[in-house]
Amino acid sequence: MFDVGPLEVLVLLVVAIVVFGPDRLPEFARQAARFLNQLRKLAQTAQTELRNELGPEYADLKLSDLDPRQAIRKHILEAMDDDDIAAAPLAAGQKPLELNERPPFDPDAT
Repeated sequence: MFDVGPLEVLVLLVVAIVVFGPDRLPEFARQAARFLNQLRKLAQTAQTELRNELGPEYADLKLSDLDPRQAIRKHILEAMDDDDIAAAPLAAGQKPLELNERPPFDPDAT
């Protein structure tokens, strides 16, 4: 979610010590941890209530499933993995393209 490396964490820690001071920093860190814990509980409760309201057929629902990009990617990958999707048959007299062979171009068709 956040791409924060060790150097960025160190810079943030130094800035926090300068801004809040070493005396108030532990209390601020405790408050931030409590806030994140409450936020995590709120998200978990919302997800549980959503599952309960939607019924048993959505028992395995994840919040990431509600992201349109993820849903489209999931359905495209499922369609590509289906074994029953057959390649289009070749017309009479046609042969499959060789590796690195360019398909024929018809300037009148475009």
